Amino acid sequence: MSTNQIAQAFIKFAANECRGSSALYESLSNEIAADASILTLCEQANPDQPIPNLLFGAVHYLLLSGHQHPLGDYYPSVSMKAKEIDEGLFPSFQQFCSTYEPELTALLQTRLVQTNEVRRCAYLYPVFGMIYEYSKQPLALVEIGTSAGLQLLWDQYTYRYDDSEPVGNVTSPLEISAEVIGEGRPRLNLPLPPIRERIGFDLNIVDLTDADEKLWLKALIWPEHATRLELFEQASALIGSQPLELIQGDGIQLLKPRVDSMDPDTIVCIFHTHVANQMPLETKYELLHQVDLIGENRDVCHIYNNVQDQLLHLDFIIDGRKSEFVLAETDGHGRWFNWLLSPEAEENMKRRLGKL
Repeated sequence: MSTNQIAQAFIKFAANECRGSSALYESLSNEIAADASILTLCEQANPDQPIPNLLFGAVHYLLLSGHQHPLGDYYPSVSMKAKEIDEGLFPSFQQFCSTYEPELTALLQTRLVQTNEVRRCAYLYPVFGMIYEYSKQPLALVEIGTSAGLQLLWDQYTYRYDDSEPVGNVTSPLEISAEVIGEGRPRLNLPLPPIRERIGFDLNIVDLTDADEKLWLKALIWPEHATRLELFEQASALIGSQPLELIQGDGIQLLKPRVDSMDPDTIVCIFHTHVANQMPLETKYELLHQVDLIGENRDVCHIYNNVQDQLLHLDFIIDGRKSEFVLAETDGHGRWFNWLLSPEAEENMKRRLGKL
């Protein structure tokens, strides 16, 4: 990737992801886009990775690891009394990157962006609830890009939408809050489905019992996002509460052989959130093809975004017949979602999943 392409990635990152969410990263991204030395450093990164996230994660990781530098004074996650953004921020960032260039280069070349954003479960919860209500079948969960597997535990969390009463697993110590915007409303108080299997694939499975691997995941959480960090810590504490099968390797190639061996009395739910944005186009097509192949022999649901577009989709193949639905517009960190599925479309979904 050329420095010009990397510069454009930072400009888009500032405008599309940071604005309204991280003033720190928005300011730094716009400055980095015009800084030749940092753009050159970023050329060392794996081109398949989202470079802005990777660079900021690497810098944050070093700060959290105890590397003392004035830059840390601007990070709320590092300093209890973080400084306001001022004219000293970017020169301090430049100096940090220059001072720790060898360490940053090693991280850019070896680490992966693997956020385990459990708040995205807020929009998965009503989807899995609908699938169970209409199909009447226990679920077998299969996540592509599972990282540490925290989203596979979505039924172990409590959910609160807007100011409504809590739903989901209301005895859970972890409560996820999200806002439902727009006019559409999913049904949010559906029974929790029985789950027979929880399987996750990732090129690099993250072991949360390893302090360094856990620190890297924490470094990928943006410095101002204290709630995200708290949810991550609470969800991490629930690892081990349910059996998980986490498989390291190419999930797309390993998908069908593993699904073929799953309990035939379950409905397979393959899902992934914000993973496909790291996939080349041909890889996305191959994933869709593998799901279609699975659907030739058994019922399967596919819940995903960032393939055709950023919207949340549900495709399913029931009795060999494929149906496709657009469910929602979602925030990247799960803070809100706009439910787009119409009552008419949901009625059609009910008929198809219920095999009526």
